[in-house]
Amino acid sequence: MPVQVDLRSSVKDLDIAEVAQRSGVPASALRFYEEKGLIASVGRRGLRRLFDPGVLERLAMIALGRAAGFSLDEIALMFAPDGQPRIDRRMLLAKAEELDKTIRELCAMRDGLRHAAACAAPSHMECPTFRRILRAAASGAMGARRKKAPRPRNGEG
Repeated sequence: MPVQVDLRSSVKDLDIAEVAQRSGVPASALRFYEEKGLIASVGRRGLRRLFDPGVLERLAMIALGRAAGFSLDEIALMFAPDGQPRIDRRMLLAKAEELDKTIRELCAMRDGLRHAAACAAPSHMECPTFRRILRAAASGAMGARRKKAPRPRNGEG
């Protein structure tokens, strides 16, 4: 029988220190997430913010989104105004494709490094494979983000 973990507590509301301790998210990040509209406090106990126990599940979803490479703005779009998850499957597919591209680039880089480490050529500059990798890096094909040159405006150039 699969184990089910209920991230919600039987405790009514959690103060910010409890949320930080249970979630592993620093209180400063919780305040920032609240400022960005990712989470919402339900009140205060003295000077401390109080959160519904359901915030722990929401924080787990935020952590999952961050681990997958989504920005906080993209993660914010994954929640409906009522706070319930509303995940656009097209956005998930686009991120999966982006990850596939990154994986391919990293694998090519790893393979190139392994080749360069084991290459029998007297100098890397004499190795045709290394020269091909070098040309790919110079053209921006190795995944490095190159800034495009500014386009001339009409009448300039």
